[in-house]
Amino acid sequence: MHSIFRWTTALMLALGMAVTADADDTVTQIRRYAADHRMLVLGELHGTRETPLLVRQLVDDYSRDGAPVLLALELPRGENPTLRQYLVSDGGAAARQRLHGRAFWTVRDDQHDGRRSRDMLAMIEDLRALKAQGRVIDVVGYDVDKSDGGNQARDNRMAAELRRLYRRVPDGARMLVLTGNVHAMLQRPAGAPPEMQTRPMASLLRDLDIYSVGLGALRGHFWGCGGTCMARSIPEQLASGPRVDTYAGRQYYLWVWMPELSVGTLVDP
Repeated sequence: MHSIFRWTTALMLALGMAVTADADDTVTQIRRYAADHRMLVLGELHGTRETPLLVRQLVDDYSRDGAPVLLALELPRGENPTLRQYLVSDGGAAARQRLHGRAFWTVRDDQHDGRRSRDMLAMIEDLRALKAQGRVIDVVGYDVDKSDGGNQARDNRMAAELRRLYRRVPDGARMLVLTGNVHAMLQRPAGAPPEMQTRPMASLLRDLDIYSVGLGALRGHFWGCGGTCMARSIPEQLASGPRVDTYAGRQYYLWVWMPELSVGTLVDP
């Protein structure tokens, strides 16, 4: 996976097909282009402060008029019972301890891919608070509990779980999926490293009402693993006007380049 991560980051920077927006406008741009698609897949660079804030705002906006929203996170499915309990809790110290104390969230070193962060936990808390106010919001994990069959086997299983969840989403509801940028690709790019899955997760869901968005930035840092896991810089890019990918080999329907990304708080002290 490490060389895949380096390669996809370079690909995102090279293509330059993007919607460039001010921070306050990024959500508006995504909603504009995603329109009425029922499944919105967001392909992120893991471990940033800004992406959980972006996702939180999208869920807030989509749920504001009473429409149900299901947020699917790249978390192991084994986290779901505790996650469900937390979303209907009072968010107090005991509830936080049950969620935060899970093994997934308590990795004690920095050799992980950035999905574990205080920023993600803060986003979950914000959504719990919105749900307590009467919003129809659910949050679930769709990742495998243990990856033991290689990249393609994992994507197959994640896609199958998302398909199952999608079939349970009621009419008028929105399903948001946050995932790594490789999993969100609509097809395997030419020149991809050999270990990359032949059919990324999103490509297995194209028969559904899916809209895939690549999340990048014009500058800043993310948390990436390439031999070692660490903060990695994004080369600065020149801004370009709003543009949607239409070429046959596209990896996403839309590129969104946020003004800047910064590394979130990944591990508790």
